[in-house]
Amino acid sequence: MVPSRARLWFQRRARQTVPVTTARQARVRAPEFPSGSWFNVGAPLSLKQLRGKIVLLDFWTFCCANCLHVIEELHTLERDFGDELVIIGVHSPKFEHEKSDHAVAAATERYGVAHPVFNDPELHLWQQYAVRAWPTLVLIDPDGYVVAQAAGEGQASGLALIVEELIARYDAAGALRRGDNPYRPAEPSPGALRFPAKAIRLGGATPDGRLLIADSGHHQLVETELDGATVRRRIGSGERGKGGQRLAEPNGLTQLPADVAAEVGFDIVVADTANHQLRGVRSADGSITHTVDLAAGLAGTTTVTGPVPAVLSPWDVAWWPAIGQVAIAAAGVHLLLGWQPRTGVLSILAGTTVEGLKDGPAADGWLAQPSGLAVQGDKLWFADSENSALRYLDTDGRLHTVVGEGLFDFGHRDGPAGQARLQHPLGLAVLDDGSIAIADTYNGAIRRYDPATDLLSTLAGELAEPSGLVMVDGELVVVESGAHQLVRPVTAGQLSQVLGAALQTRRPVTELAAGKLELTVEFTPPPGRKLDDRYGPSTQLTVSASPPELLSDGAGSTIELARTLVLTGPPGREGVLHITAQAASCDSDPAVEHPACHLARQDWGVPIRLSQDGSAQLHLPLLG
Repeated sequence: MVPSRARLWFQRRARQTVPVTTARQARVRAPEFPSGSWFNVGAPLSLKQLRGKIVLLDFWTFCCANCLHVIEELHTLERDFGDELVIIGVHSPKFEHEKSDHAVAAATERYGVAHPVFNDPELHLWQQYAVRAWPTLVLIDPDGYVVAQAAGEGQASGLALIVEELIARYDAAGALRRGDNPYRPAEPSPGALRFPAKAIRLGGATPDGRLLIADSGHHQLVETELDGATVRRRIGSGERGKGGQRLAEPNGLTQLPADVAAEVGFDIVVADTANHQLRGVRSADGSITHTVDLAAGLAGTTTVTGPVPAVLSPWDVAWWPAIGQVAIAAAGVHLLLGWQPRTGVLSILAGTTVEGLKDGPAADGWLAQPSGLAVQGDKLWFADSENSALRYLDTDGRLHTVVGEGLFDFGHRDGPAGQARLQHPLGLAVLDDGSIAIADTYNGAIRRYDPATDLLSTLAGELAEPSGLVMVDGELVVVESGAHQLVRPVTAGQLSQVLGAALQTRRPVTELAAGKLELTVEFTPPPGRKLDDRYGPSTQLTVSASPPELLSDGAGSTIELARTLVLTGPPGREGVLHITAQAASCDSDPAVEHPACHLARQDWGVPIRLSQDGSAQLHLPLLG
């Protein structure tokens, strides 16, 4: 039997009439908010005071690129159902840093969250709603009962259909409240920079030297003197958007070699993160002249999990002379990509889209939101943020990990690299002595890895989410994103050792029995849609495990959304099941010649522990 909490992993019940209680499917009351901190509201909210409204809970954490994609998707629901629907973000932190109210408030502003947010640092609601993955959405009807729950991206259009049914049904019953949306946005941070992300030093046309800063919160690039404060010009309109001179949360920057720039007509490449594009900038006149649609460039490209998703969230870019390409940290799909500006060819350098940590052949490797790049000869160093890891890819096509253990291991600990810990690093730079500087973002620190001694040390601390690094005349300049500024916190000869604890993210672990496990991904197309198998199978399920020996049978990909796995190990053994499911559904109106189609996909990393009393079944929801 599935544990009782797992029964909250509900199939959609929106077609039921009001009120509905059946012996077979009794409705489940949505758990109430505990006391805690609220943002984007005038006063704390409760489900009781929201009776008569449709409520959508978004379980998210701000380190998670997939969660940020969902925040974007929710803007459509906010616009279309603003009178009837109240969206509430339930911030459910993965990392220690994310528990802080100050950090949540900053993230809410940084990512343009346009609805109330509740901070749940101890994951009380996560456990009460039996959530298993970031992001997860829970829909609650005007009577206060759960009617749908689903994990992953791409759910907004399916949820919209259910919301429309609920509006029609409760409106007809006279039980629907309109208006009185509780959202109250905070005042934006003032200043020349707003959540700057990364910076580079410009060469060529500016022999005296300038810095170019990705001013993510203003959706612009800012060119400054080398002091990082004296603004010379802004590039981009400053209007968040797509196309023309608009950008959306730009992050990474790199400058092309002069011969390449002369041929392609631009010299700066920008990771236009929220648009899932690269943009080419001609620094001579500050014009954005070129667009690379990453999803289009990878059309038809598949990995072991299927087609590469379209929401790639490029977080950093770097020119890698050893291969003559721009390397791209595609955080949203856990890949390293390569782009050849002369030909426009885009390819996968490393990763499979499985989120995890696995070294060896790059085509089989696992990454977790690579977010910062630095080039050192035949090595492409990258900050693998969700693994809290420092890793590199070599020109032989192999992945190596220097610091980091996996998705749920982190901390602030110096010493031998194999025992050291980081916490969600986002930026890297190669220092003049050949060592690697790390923007250890969630520890608020700058760290140094010395390849000669294989030691990690701390250069500076007490910074507000440092996210980018750049060398200027032998001095390390830090993009202190949370403080909206560039600083020089490292003094000559400064070095310290921090022997903090090695920490772990302790999400609620699913107790499973060793032996056969029946895995079922429950997929129900929203009203008005059906599975689309006109051009082949409409579903796919991919399973693997960390460590691999945890799963003795059932790994790999199949078209069925149900499978028998075999778990191996003694009682108490822990690990993670990596599960990717996708299903294609299309509008079912027979009068429409070319119906709109939708792909639902979700990646789960399910922490498990083998137990004699554990379940032999695992059910996961996927909403179309």
